[in-house]
Amino acid sequence: MPNLNRVMLMGNLTRDPELRAAGASQVCQFGLAINRTWKDQQGEKHEEVTFVDCQAWGKTGELIAQYVRKGQPLYVEGRLRLEQWQDKDGSDRRAIKVVVEAMQFLARREDGGGQAEPIRRAADPQPAAKAKAMATAGKGKSAPAPAGQQHDSVAPEDIPF
Repeated sequence: MPNLNRVMLMGNLTRDPELRAAGASQVCQFGLAINRTWKDQQGEKHEEVTFVDCQAWGKTGELIAQYVRKGQPLYVEGRLRLEQWQDKDGSDRRAIKVVVEAMQFLARREDGGGQAEPIRRAADPQPAAKAKAMATAGKGKSAPAPAGQQHDSVAPEDIPF
């Protein structure tokens, strides 16, 4: 039976992103708050907030840490990962986190003319890498690394702002 572990979330950051070195790479830790509102059968409005811990690795994490702050909206795609550890008391602890594989900025920024424009950035460089590989395929150059090894190669000129 096939398996699927895919998450798509859109919410507001609950705290400023925290960027740390993790070996040769960087990891960005942040939290998202996702709101849900609904009306019950009596027409009474209810609201529910779900808080989700997220981590983004490499260039994706660096971009999030650089451009997003507490309270700003962010769209992320990724996968769930279960972390297990023992606390100071020796109790077994567990937490499910979202490992971000792609994201899109949703906040607006002010340009030089004072007009707001949306910030858009999908951090998954695969489409650009595939296009480059196809363009160089007949020239004797090797194809790019598999998808799991490619997500750190976002060039500054690929960032649209």
